[in-house]
Amino acid sequence: MIGDRVAGERLAVTIGIICAIPQELSYLLGLMSGPEWDQIAQVTFDVGALDDHPVVLAAAGMGKVNTSVVATLLADRFRCRIIVFTGVAGGLDAELQIGDIVIAERVVQHDFGLVDDGQLQPYQPGHIPFIEPTDQLGYRADPGLIERVRDCLDGFTLPPLSTGAGGRGRPRRITFGTVLTGDQYLHCERTRSRLHREFDGHAIEMEGGALAQVCEAFGIPWLVIRALSGLAGTDSGLDFNRFVNEVADARPGSCCDCSRCSPAIARSSLVVLGRY
Repeated sequence: MIGDRVAGERLAVTIGIICAIPQELSYLLGLMSGPEWDQIAQVTFDVGALDDHPVVLAAAGMGKVNTSVVATLLADRFRCRIIVFTGVAGGLDAELQIGDIVIAERVVQHDFGLVDDGQLQPYQPGHIPFIEPTDQLGYRADPGLIERVRDCLDGFTLPPLSTGAGGRGRPRRITFGTVLTGDQYLHCERTRSRLHREFDGHAIEMEGGALAQVCEAFGIPWLVIRALSGLAGTDSGLDFNRFVNEVADARPGSCCDCSRCSPAIARSSLVVLGRY
């Protein structure tokens, strides 16, 4: 198996890139050179190079457990030194728009904690207040890595998103902030507003917090890059489907849609990641 050979020979396959769904992975797969593939735990791992940087790509599927399985294999079987999760997310901050990019400085698993008197008190995964208590809430990306990514993306511009995919004519923004993770697809405006208020969250998804937890266990850095498919409110499902449909019709290699622009930014950051 390729994974065993990579581990045994200690080849320089150092960067793991995970997406949740195939549409998010297709852009990077189309640019990959010399790919081989391996299938482990019903997941296909594509091993090759992007812009001469050795990488392993995988579509994990949605949710924290799927991401944990794939991240563990990337770290242990493929010996990746850094793992990136890239793809789409729902927006929590009403100042952001469809197509904007959020790079996580911090991720929080908002659905883990203690339920008391009908209310969830969020807490750090692996702990509860009376068993291994901790003051930590969430995981912070390595500040040095974030700073280097900022420098790498300085001057990086994204074209406006088409009106068919929900664009509003203004240039898309790249922001850094808090990304929330939970095993639910958020389709509720009231909950979106509450999560933004309580956590100062910029975006919400179903995988990034699990990636951070696994990477922290292995002692390797991580990065979460998300393109917003819409606000995570009552129309979020419609926004996502409209946006994914444009992905299917876009020209190969185009960066005009959200599902491709966050992988494109991950690609642009490879020079930083490969030297970290």
